[in-house]
Amino acid sequence: GATGHLGRLAVSSLLDRGVAPSDLVAVVRDAGKAADLAARGVQVRVADYGDPAALEAAFAGVDRLLFVSGSEAGRREVQHRNVVTAARAAGVQRIVYTSIANADTNSTPLAVEHRLTEQLLRDSGIDTVLLRNSWYVENYTAQLPQYRATGAIIGAAGEGRVAAATRADYAEAAAAALLADEPDAATYELGGPAFTMAELAAVLGEVTGTHLAYRDLPPADFRAGLLAAGLDEGTADFVLALELATAAGEL
Repeated sequence: GATGHLGRLAVSSLLDRGVAPSDLVAVVRDAGKAADLAARGVQVRVADYGDPAALEAAFAGVDRLLFVSGSEAGRREVQHRNVVTAARAAGVQRIVYTSIANADTNSTPLAVEHRLTEQLLRDSGIDTVLLRNSWYVENYTAQLPQYRATGAIIGAAGEGRVAAATRADYAEAAAAALLADEPDAATYELGGPAFTMAELAAVLGEVTGTHLAYRDLPPADFRAGLLAAGLDEGTADFVLALELATAAGEL
């Protein structure tokens, strides 16, 4: 995931911390997207989460691996098993994995595959640092055009708080975990100062000069709105589950 939003920032952080480009391996699906990294002297290797042989080859000689969770929800159990198996076969000594906040108890559909992956890593015998990332601030700022068009953030999160942080913050944590001599195995719950959706709306409105409010709906009404907007039932249930988890304080 070295050319993804988080992975690219982590590579930059490692370089900024003085890691020699020749000591870095960027594993990517598309080498063309990593041309800038190659130009800086970073080793670029091509592998996909779904290709165990390519993963093992890409991990050859790698001591420490930042394992950015896959983006294809519902397929990650198999994909992540491929990564862990290949890393063990290649002799990787430490894995830093991007998990989800409160993975042990998190009720969101996303958490299931993260729990399975954490167990795979424990069973692998590889020293593992679990970075349980809360939400990205960008999850919200990316929706600014929609918020401004409607004049509101609409949800069913109630007074639930979210300890979001920027991708850059999480990337700094990942780089630090890769470079630290100790601990060899640890779990970190990561996030920023927590805020409610009403607080988020107030701040976004202030900095954009737009009047924004948070409109909290009963769960059934929120789901009905998602369906009316064109989401299928499975996706609507998924989005609602994230709202309910937020309301319960799980993020």
